[in-house]
Formats: sequence, structure tokens, C-alpha cells
Amino acid sequence: MNAPIDVSFFARAAKPITSYRPYWAKRFGVAPFLPMSRAEMEQLGWDSCDIILVTGDAYVDHPSFGMAVVGRVLEAQGFRVGIIAQPDWTSAEAFKTLGKPNLFWGVTAGNMDSMINRYTADRKIRSDDAYTPGDVGGKRPDRAAIVYSQRCREAFKDVPIVLGGIEGSLRRIAHYDYWSDKVRRSVVVDSKCDLLLYGNAERALVEVAHRIAAREPIEQITDVRGTAFVRRPGDPTAAGWIEIDSSEVDTPGRVESHINPYQTTSEQAQAQGQSCAKEEGEAAAAPAEVNPAIQTLKFVPNPALQGKGRLKVPPRERSVIRLPSYEQVKSDAVLYAHANRVLHLETNPGNARALVQAHGEGTTARDVWINPPPIPLTTAEMDHVFDLPYGRSPHPAYADEHGKHDGATKIPAWEMIRFSVNIMRGCFGGCTFCSITEHEGRIIQSRSEESIIKEVEDIRDKVEGFTGVVSDLGGPTANMYRLGCKSPEIEAACRKPSCVYPGICSNLHTDHGPLIKIYRRARELRGIKKILIGSGLRYDLAVKSPEYVKELVQHHVGGYLKIAPEHTEGGPLSKMMKPGIGSYDRFKQLFEKFSEEAGKKQFLIPYFIAAHPGTSDEDMMNLAIWLKKNGFRADQVQTFYPSPMATATAMYHTNLNPLKGIHRDDRAERVDIVRGDKRRRLHKAFLRYHDPNNWPLLREALKTMGRADLIGNGKHHLIPTFQPMTDGSYQSARRKNSTPVGNKVPGTQPGKGRLLTQHTGLPPRVTGSAPAGAGKRKPR
Repeated sequence: MNAPIDVSFFARAAKPITSYRPYWAKRFGVAPFLPMSRAEMEQLGWDSCDIILVTGDAYVDHPSFGMAVVGRVLEAQGFRVGIIAQPDWTSAEAFKTLGKPNLFWGVTAGNMDSMINRYTADRKIRSDDAYTPGDVGGKRPDRAAIVYSQRCREAFKDVPIVLGGIEGSLRRIAHYDYWSDKVRRSVVVDSKCDLLLYGNAERALVEVAHRIAAREPIEQITDVRGTAFVRRPGDPTAAGWIEIDSSEVDTPGRVESHINPYQTTSEQAQAQGQSCAKEEGEAAAAPAEVNPAIQTLKFVPNPALQGKGRLKVPPRERSVIRLPSYEQVKSDAVLYAHANRVLHLETNPGNARALVQAHGEGTTARDVWINPPPIPLTTAEMDHVFDLPYGRSPHPAYADEHGKHDGATKIPAWEMIRFSVNIMRGCFGGCTFCSITEHEGRIIQSRSEESIIKEVEDIRDKVEGFTGVVSDLGGPTANMYRLGCKSPEIEAACRKPSCVYPGICSNLHTDHGPLIKIYRRARELRGIKKILIGSGLRYDLAVKSPEYVKELVQHHVGGYLKIAPEHTEGGPLSKMMKPGIGSYDRFKQLFEKFSEEAGKKQFLIPYFIAAHPGTSDEDMMNLAIWLKKNGFRADQVQTFYPSPMATATAMYHTNLNPLKGIHRDDRAERVDIVRGDKRRRLHKAFLRYHDPNNWPLLREALKTMGRADLIGNGKHHLIPTFQPMTDGSYQSARRKNSTPVGNKVPGTQPGKGRLLTQHTGLPPRVTGSAPAGAGKRKPR
């Protein structure tokens, strides 16, 4: 059995977050809930707050909500922390509710990016907000991180502003903004914050808080990992840094071929027509037939390099890479894709270098400086964060007169996770459309078994309404707990964006034993009836451990298991960095085998994405054919949503593939982008091929594509020839006003004018690939 990785390799030079001397205010003790009003502050005996947190979410004191984690971590350091949740942003008055913070403001847009929270993938404003009482939309502004920062400055202009959260993480450099369809400046510039903390920021936050408390000016705090800030050109605090032009890291448009930094050593050698001597080992020295042409080659030293010694590489800890400026990436798609590629090359905390990007010119010139990513938390530190005294419920201010959180006071995001447990952070999948890697990183940070079991017991004993069913033991993924590189040294040096694409890395151990042990122990606890797994399953990893699949299927599936193959075709899958559909098929075989052995009728619910970069119309047609062949009807459709800074978003904006290197000539890989409402509707229509409202659009498209053979009334056809009428009759698509006699449209009942569920092997209530409401994913 492979030993699980311990992130202590990264943490050797990092100060433990529990080793700081507590701030003097620790004498006030622990608050049942962090105060949201002056009255609560007075009850706690406070005359002021040391730190005030401003968030776009309702305040739920639970470790799945970032602001609660930040608040409790700071409280454990001895600081008095207040929270202003979803304030009225139209003036600064709401930001004065708790008075002036003694040390700094902490600002976040919330658990979700505010623009993704407020708008659909079609840029239509949402009427709901899962992080607001009553699921009411409109309780936060567009680009909330910027607006809140401005109001904090207006309220108390001399108080430092520390910005954090996923919205800040995804906008730390100049980035393409889908909603305005243009490249925007770094959020550090637009928000005018003093310091940005990106990623999971407990380590940086604790250090920054103590240094500010020690009266160190925030403008001098420039050496903390996981932070970004503005520097003026020529700033003396930048002295001693060695600046590297980004083109030296990965040159756009270079003529000579170069090694793809995303490849392993053996892949690099294979691409050059060679083999990896290190892998061949003794075989490399064995007698073999030698190419005569190679025998004639002799090494001739370059006279110009005599006496120069070995090439000296600048030390990473004092190197900073200069990205193309905001003005350059705004006007040049090639440079934008190049900057995005370099950014993702510098995300491993073991080898990443600092980045700098100029904004403005002349007297307005400023540099956005981004320090290397934060050192991941150790297991002991993760336990400390999750074992803090959370109230595990929404703040009492959201309760009704009976103290209940129901009806107009119900917070949907809380309802989704109230009986779930986060067991880990991070994801090494590297899916290009996902923001987890940009925010949490690819190093898995796992809690101990004891800490996890203790939280399950706390849910059982303390959370009102618990019926014995734990809704999830997971995180960003269901089954990466304690997985990682076999060698911490290799992991610290690796620059690949994914450990599982195009295949599972040979250095990655896939032992699910620790996770199986937790499952078994948790479900044996007194009062626990069922442990469900609600997080997304990485099925290509799961098939490496049939024992885990058996454990999962036979004990932890409540009839349905959601997984996300995302597509069936190689084109879009290669742009997503997702495994082929064959991995899904192998998992499906195991799923059905173990379900049958347990005597259970259970079903897989696959999710797919429409309109992802690299997806052709033919790809979507083939996906629709696969769906019909396998008896799936998607009730809900996910459409690609370009989130800031994601690799897939760079593809969408530039039509280039940053995964393959950036060039200005015809060597650059161009990516087919699905733009325009009509084409996006078509791709969604293929996913919902069974919906009569989509049939006219699909008929037109199939004829244009030369696939009219898929139109007809047989079982092998994708869509029927006839169209339902409002009165329940059917109209021929070939001949208007003719109602067929004796013909039946597949999947319909004459006279009813509606679709029925075709036989899919699913129970009658399921009319597609997912039950109603299943499309809402767990908040992260």
C-alpha cells in the first residue's frame, strides 16, 4: 500500500498557523456567533472590532462558508471579528454599522463569483441566489469585491483593505470578462485594495493580521506568499529581485521547436524521437545494434563558451516573471493566451515564481505584483481550521419569530450542506473550465480521520433536524482524499497542470484505502443511518480501486449517483482535459455489477456540457446520438460559462489553445468557439433532443450538416418528422396541416400533446439524465 502524501514537504519553511502568540483580545473568549450588530458587540463586552469582514453571502457559521472560516480562524488568533453580510451597497452607511475596525477590513464577494452568481451563461440576470435568505436575487452588486472595497474606503478611508475570496483569486491579473466581453484590469487595481489574498488564505491571513496588529504598515507587507498588491515602478522594496521576461519562460511565436513544459521527461524524450534513459535503466547500457550515423557524431565544445562555466539559473525565491502588460493583453489575443499559459505554469507552490504585470503607462504606470501561491495546510492545520467552534447554522438574525430558518428565512446553500462534511481541499484534475485549481490549487490537503469522525458526531448531536442521513463526505471531489504524488520532491518540481490527463500519472498513487476506512467507520457510528456521497466523483480514479467502487455503490448511493463525463467526443474532451468516454463505460460496468450484487436498483446520472471551446456541431450531434442510444434525457443542461482566468476562458477569448503552446504562425492550434445565441441554442438543443420545442432547430441543423437521415419516426432516428400542435395533434414537418393517421411519434401519446418517458431503465419519476433539481451543485 502506498503511503499517503503529507504536505509537510511544502510546509517546512512555513510557520504553523497555530504557533502565533494570541492577540491580547483573546481574553474576551469565543463568541457563539460573530457579531453582526452593535448590540451583539455590547453583549460580548466589546467596544470595537479589530477586524470587520464584509461578505456578499448571508452569514452561516459553518466551515463550508468561507467567511465563517476566516472569521473563526482570526478569532482563534485572539482578534475581535465582526461581520457585515450583504450590506446595502448604495451608500457607505451600512458599512459603518459596527464602527471603525481597529486593524483592517476583510472583503469578499462571497462563496461564488458575484457575476456568476447573478447571471446565467446566457448573460440573463438570475431571480434567485442560493446564498441569500429566501433564495432572493439582487442582494449583492455586480463585481461585489470592487463595490464593497469602495464603500469601505468611503466609510473609513484610513483603514487598510484586505481583499479575498474566489472573486479576487480569479481576477488577480488582467483577465477576460465574459459579461462585458472585454479584458479588464486586475481586481487589485480596480478595487484599490491594499492587499489581495488569493486561494485558501488562512496561512497568509494569520500572518498579515499579526503584522498589522504589530503596527507594521500594510504597504510594507510585500513578502507573504499568496498575496498580490500594487507597486510603483522603481519601488525600492523590489530591490534584489531578478526580473525575467515571460517570453524566456514560454516564448510566443518562437521559430525553433521547444519542449512542452506540460510533458513528463519520458513524453519530452518521445516527442523528440528519443527514449528516456532514466526509465530504461540497465537496458540503456545493454549491448544493442547501434545506428551507424550516430557512431560518427562527436561532441565538439563551443569555443565561445569556454571559461564561462555552467549556465546559472536565477534562484526561484528571488525571481519574478514579467507578464505582458494589461495594455498588451487587451489588444493582442496571442499575448493574452501566452500570459494565461505562463500563469498556469507558475501555480505549483513547490516551484512557482512571483509574477508582475504592468497596468497603465507614464505617470499612471503601476505594477501588479503577485507572490507565489500559498503553502498548503498540513493535516494538523486542516484539523485546527475545521475543529473551531462553529455554530453550524445561520446567524440568529435570519431566524423567524420561532427561531426557525424556514420559508422566507431559509438559505438554500445552507440547506444543501447542513448535514455534509468537508474532508479535503484542492483538486489535481486540472479541468480547464473549472476554477478550483486556480483557487484551491492542485495539492490535496486532507483532514485526519479523527477530525472527520468528530464532525460527523457533532452533526448527529448538535444540528437541528438531523434524521441520521449524512448528505456528503467529500469536497471539491469525492475521492481524492489523501491522494497525491508518490514522491513529495517530484510533486514540488512538477509543472503539469493535471495528474490525471491525458492519463493517470505513473507517480500518482491511487490508493483509496484511507477513504474506505472513513466510510466504514462513519456509517458504524451510533445514530447514523446512511452516509451519502454527494460530491463529484472522479471515476477514472475510482476504477483504479474496484474495492472503493464496491464500497461506494453498495453502501453510499441513495439510488442515484451523479458523475460528469462532460462529453463523449475527443475534440471537446481534449480541451477540457477530461478522460474519454471509455473511462465512464468501465466505471458503469463496475457500478452495475456491484449494484446487482447488492440487490439494488441504482442509476448513474451523467452530466454534460454544451458549447465548450473545441466543440463542433458534429460533436454535439454525436453526443445526442449517444444519449438516445443509452436512453438518457437531460432535464437540465449545463452550458459553458467562461469564468475569469480559466484556461478554457482563454480559449474562448483568443481562439487559441494554451495547452499546446502559443505561436503566431500556423503551428498554433486554433480552437472552434461556440459564439452567438443561435449556435449556443443549437448545442443545448442537441442535449435536449427529446424536447419538441427544439425539433425545428435540430431539423434545420441536421439538414445543413447533411444528416437528414437522423430525422424520422423510427427508433434509430434522433428526432421525429412530426411536430406536436397545441391542440394535441401533430403536424408534419414536410407537409403543413397534415395530421398523420396511424403513426405514432416516438415517445409521445396521441391526443395528449406531451412527451412520455421512453424506456430507459430508470424509474418513472426520472425523465432524463438527472432528476429535477439535481443540477444545483454543492457550494464550494
